[in-house]
Amino acid sequence: MSEIRDEIDDIGRQKDDAAVRRTEIGVMLVLGTVQFTSIVDFMLVMPLGPQLMQTLKIDTTRFGLIVSAYTIAAGVAGFIAAPIIDRFGRKAAFLTLYFGFLVGTLFCGLADTYELLLAARVLTGCFGGILGGMAMTIIGDVFPPHRHATATGVLMMAFSVASVLGVPFGLAIGLKYGWQAPFFALAALGLPVFAAGFWTLPTLRGHLQHKTSDVHPLVNLWETATTANHLPAFALIIALMLGSFAVVPYISTYLVLNAGLPNEQLPWVYVSGGVFSLISSPIIGRLADRFGRRLLYFIVAPFSALMMFVVTILPPVPLVVSMLVVGFLMVGNSGRMVAAMALIIASVEPRRRGSFMSVYSSVQHISGGIGTYIGALVLGKTVAGEPLVGYQWDGLIAGGFTLFSVYLVTRLRPYAAVPKITPGFSLAAAEAANADQVDPMTTLEVS
Repeated sequence: MSEIRDEIDDIGRQKDDAAVRRTEIGVMLVLGTVQFTSIVDFMLVMPLGPQLMQTLKIDTTRFGLIVSAYTIAAGVAGFIAAPIIDRFGRKAAFLTLYFGFLVGTLFCGLADTYELLLAARVLTGCFGGILGGMAMTIIGDVFPPHRHATATGVLMMAFSVASVLGVPFGLAIGLKYGWQAPFFALAALGLPVFAAGFWTLPTLRGHLQHKTSDVHPLVNLWETATTANHLPAFALIIALMLGSFAVVPYISTYLVLNAGLPNEQLPWVYVSGGVFSLISSPIIGRLADRFGRRLLYFIVAPFSALMMFVVTILPPVPLVVSMLVVGFLMVGNSGRMVAAMALIIASVEPRRRGSFMSVYSSVQHISGGIGTYIGALVLGKTVAGEPLVGYQWDGLIAGGFTLFSVYLVTRLRPYAAVPKITPGFSLAAAEAANADQVDPMTTLEVS
């Protein structure tokens, strides 16, 4: 009889594991698709730079403000959301943010002047900028610690797919039908994704049992922002964003105006970058889980710094050379973020994870906005149609900050008070057993 009971128990566990796996797959599909639409929305503005500058008759400084408006608005919104985001279920918060993002994207398509587009980018950033942090929070709640970097690598593939499919296709639509058309397409695509999220995502309300409602929101924000273990993570993301965003928003403009790349060939550059990172991101995620996040970061970050400088001094070259340079740059940038995000999540106390990721997203976006504006100031008031001057200095700034981030990674420490978690821990256990109390990611390392 005992053998029969054991067999029944084994069958029950197998069914539970299969159900958990199906739930995890559904969660990753929704999170990945939401990331895809938000990344395409954010990235698409950059390759549309030459067209926006010509159509709206703006210089590089005003174009830089269009890019930075999204990131700075996202940063401010994140600070506002941080004290209260953990008072709601993850699903409700995530879907509310996504709906607001879709409304903002629609308004971008309706804008027909520089001022209206700038306002629409602010609105989109207020909602879309927090989505990435919420996605990472959900990953932290759903997946066991030993698979966090792998799950992060899979989520980072949304960036690659956005580069391979979303940005080139959106750019082609924009070049043929006008720069507003891609935003209409994204808003339409987001509606079925929203419905899928409503039916697929679990509520994830276990963290609410910590009774953070008894703590004043400003006190919660202050504690999250000043916790000693969080400060190196904030410093790290500031260094990365100040550096990379001095370069990335102006790559397409530089390739067209300085490297002589025809506008119609620009989508192929983003296709190559996406293919490279699509292949490399999951591989780097698995290597990081196996050999250590810090080690992978120490390897990938210097390579990323080198490629960010190389792309800023690229002379007129054949299309294939531009594709390779941007492709290797994407490998470096996406690879360092896989290891980085795993390291950062590991440093956070689970009950503060949602608040931390909101503050983190704010710091990330504000730093990116400042980096974009610094890059524009270095380039000066280059008018539409004229080559960029001084872009190599942006490359040196980006490389310098990225190399400094290697030191900052050594200052990150995993959250210590962690009970050992077995490989079988997953979504069902996370919800049923108050995962936020016992699920600190001690093995993860952050960007």
